[in-house]
Amino acid sequence: MNPAAELWYKEVVEVTRGRIVESIHNGAAAVVNSRGEMMAAYGDPYAVSFMRSSSKPFQALPFIEMGGDQEYGMSSAEIALICASHSGTDEHFSALQNLQTRIGISESNLLCGVHTPFHKATADAMILRGEKPTPNRHNCSGKHTGMLACAKMLGQSLETYLDLNSPVQQNILNTFSKFCDIPVDKIEIGLDGCSAPTFAIPLFNAALGVARFCDPQGMRPARQEACKKIFIGMTGAPFMVAGPGRFDTEFMEKTGGTILTKTGAEGYQIFGIPPHNDKPGIGIALKIADGDVNDRSRGLVGLEILRQMGLITSTHLSELSPFYVQKLSNWRKLEIGEIRPCFELKIM
Repeated sequence: MNPAAELWYKEVVEVTRGRIVESIHNGAAAVVNSRGEMMAAYGDPYAVSFMRSSSKPFQALPFIEMGGDQEYGMSSAEIALICASHSGTDEHFSALQNLQTRIGISESNLLCGVHTPFHKATADAMILRGEKPTPNRHNCSGKHTGMLACAKMLGQSLETYLDLNSPVQQNILNTFSKFCDIPVDKIEIGLDGCSAPTFAIPLFNAALGVARFCDPQGMRPARQEACKKIFIGMTGAPFMVAGPGRFDTEFMEKTGGTILTKTGAEGYQIFGIPPHNDKPGIGIALKIADGDVNDRSRGLVGLEILRQMGLITSTHLSELSPFYVQKLSNWRKLEIGEIRPCFELKIM
């Protein structure tokens, strides 16, 4: 274990068997409003971590701000798609093909690589059809389609749209820097699984960026409008953001478009709440230390943070119960324990 890691994470989820806590997930979180005020925290809210796909709304923002959605006649659902980590269903695939045709590109232009669709039923059906996965089945193909569209609008090469020094990526980086109030040279940049640049910043700054994204008052009109379009697109067409049975889709469907959420690989999750009744917008950023490879912690921790902050109703918690406190059973369906939150936020 890295001794430095112990400084930032604390226990957030425990898994029981009988009366014993058998396993523990650790993490950290920050809750920040759009005024830059820390509202609550757990663990080290300044821990630096890669946002991975949680940064996709920011990566789509410059393109929408420059009028890309109007240029290519994009629907609100298609705006959601370019912010997605989608499941690769036939619906996602068809929507991407239609959008790419209007843009004047094809999936052969995508540099995201290829993987099997996240949606098992789709993957199984493709095997029966003798169909191999192609780039449009990749969960990041929507993001790459948006980046290619941006490159085309800027008159840039389609072959270099992922280069950090390209206009596409520089616009993203500078926009992200401003929203999160962190200088570009303080942003740690890595390469994501889809080969696009990915950003590591403190949880506080990520939460601040999300809060400002959901509450862009005072920003130039085109930027405010772009933030609004992305928020409405993602919360209004949550299936496009993820897919059947996945947390992001289920959460935004059940909360009726009032709260934005976006998962990122290796245990990252953001939530964004617009301003309400003179209260500023709120952003939440959380990280699960072990990467949450089985997806059993992020949603649970996020829901518990929202509950402790009074930002979600008991009805919504009940409707999202498959992602919250869960009874565990064995292969004979005998109850053997549960998975549950085990933390209390420090409210500022």
